[in-house]
Amino acid sequence: MGNCHATDSAAAVIRHPDGGLERLFWPTTAGEVMRRHPGHYVALITLHISGDAPTAADGGPLRFTRVRILKHTDILFTGHIYRLVTRQEVTKALQVRKLERTMMDRAELHRQQQKSATGVEEGETQMAKDEGERLQKQGNSRQWRPSLKSISEAGI
Repeated sequence: MGNCHATDSAAAVIRHPDGGLERLFWPTTAGEVMRRHPGHYVALITLHISGDAPTAADGGPLRFTRVRILKHTDILFTGHIYRLVTRQEVTKALQVRKLERTMMDRAELHRQQQKSATGVEEGETQMAKDEGERLQKQGNSRQWRPSLKSISEAGI
């Protein structure tokens, strides 16, 4: 009996949008695949699992998939899973990513504005405290007075 999974690791698997699979048993470039499937890009699919810390809802490690669009010159290696994605999917994903970045930038700007406003208030409060301490010290100490008596010029 042979190992049926041995052929999968010796092939680059390309998953089509319609659910079909294509196996390549030789290294090829992403550009060659894109020429055979116009209007599509080749994406490398990788599964990432978080470290030892349980972060998922079920208490297990967090699992997420990473998709990376390949350049025309990138080589598809055997043993990896690739996916054909349409231009519309790429455009939509880029728009979503741009929107997420914009929202994150706005949130960061808002946090910085809040921090600077709080810092100004804290700075003003500290300045008022310092001024109060200075005035209190002056009130407790003697004020400077001239030691010479005034000379009247009328009696001359």
